[in-house]
Amino acid sequence: MPDRFRLLADVTPLRDSAAFRRLWVGTTLSSVGGALTSFAVILQVYDLTRSTLAVGVIAVAQMVPTLAVGLLGGPVTDTTDRRKLVLVTSSCLAAVSAALAAQAFAGLRVLWLLYALVAVQSSLVAVDRPARSTFVPSLLPSSQLTAGLALNRLSFQIMMTGGPALAGVIAASSHLGLRACYLLDAVSFTAALYGVARLPVMRPKADAPRPGPRAIVEGFSFIRRSQVLAGAFLADLNATIFGLPIALFPAINAERFGGNPRTLGLFTAAIGVGGLVSAAFSGPVRHVARQGRAMLCTVAVWGAAFAGFAIAPGLWLTLSLLAVAGGADTFTVIFRGAIAAAVTPDQLRGRVLAADYAVGAGGGQLGNLEAGALGSLTSPTISALAGGLVTIAGAIVIGLTLPVFNRYCRQPDSDPHSVVSPPAAVPAKT
Repeated sequence: MPDRFRLLADVTPLRDSAAFRRLWVGTTLSSVGGALTSFAVILQVYDLTRSTLAVGVIAVAQMVPTLAVGLLGGPVTDTTDRRKLVLVTSSCLAAVSAALAAQAFAGLRVLWLLYALVAVQSSLVAVDRPARSTFVPSLLPSSQLTAGLALNRLSFQIMMTGGPALAGVIAASSHLGLRACYLLDAVSFTAALYGVARLPVMRPKADAPRPGPRAIVEGFSFIRRSQVLAGAFLADLNATIFGLPIALFPAINAERFGGNPRTLGLFTAAIGVGGLVSAAFSGPVRHVARQGRAMLCTVAVWGAAFAGFAIAPGLWLTLSLLAVAGGADTFTVIFRGAIAAAVTPDQLRGRVLAADYAVGAGGGQLGNLEAGALGSLTSPTISALAGGLVTIAGAIVIGLTLPVFNRYCRQPDSDPHSVVSPPAAVPAKT
């Protein structure tokens, strides 16, 4: 079949590269374990407090270290042996998961300890993820790079789909409950460490920039000067800050569906299913030329899906709308990554992608805080509905105020899948 008509993911990198295969399998298994912990933390905080605001504060514990540490990720990655750096961060992340399991088994019920462990975890991920994003180009020939990045996006969606559903089943069925989620996450790091330990040495380049404020400022200055890149980042922030009501999921589940943990797991799993289907059949996206406008459209679809989720009367419609949101998110990530790849020079790529990670991760965390706070002041339904509608309005405003971004058209010879943004390229614990 001609490449232009290919719909399914190309598995050639898994067949040809043993190192990539080990990394992909280890990362996928470990990322599913990370989804168990993410689910368990949210549910444990809600069980302790019965407050959507308390659940939203998890986002603060994640956002502050993400923004403080994440922006250094690019320069640090360029000046360190990346394999050793990820081995250190992954080992420390395994220790954090073990600590979460320990507090659950001890029955401590200490809210500040949960927030502190989440903050430490986010600090480590902020270094780990930019470093992981460099592995695939180092392991695969250029002819297989696009296929490798697509497979990693697929891995991310497998985690999004299977992790929350599995967590809900474990929390509801196992006598260990949330403790089992934390424990399985800690054990899953064995697979991630094995995959990274067998990688070749990845020493820094001789002309790499020195980490520090000057390198960070240079990257942000470039983003500010580029209306196209700034538009892509603002569109993503608009979607994640206003249209990501994950902090409301436990309360909406309790209000409409009796608070069953299995149903709560299906909420996030539905988003993953939509993203999984979109990632598996994303071949035609490479032919979209007006990527700025396309990104604004997918952001608007994301907002509309969550607005519908807020008022959906039944479980199946609720899950269907979440799946639509997940599909729109996959395309948004692809367009954002393609735009960043096309307009960013090589010497600034590490810093711009580090900022891209901070935008993606920090925006989502701020969105959880906003949704949780508004849900406490009004109701979970009003918060989710308002957030979705504001997201649609924000996409329209960005298109009108940043016409260069709205009219941006990729060059005919560019590959829209040449780079995928770090959060999607190599899944890591969150």
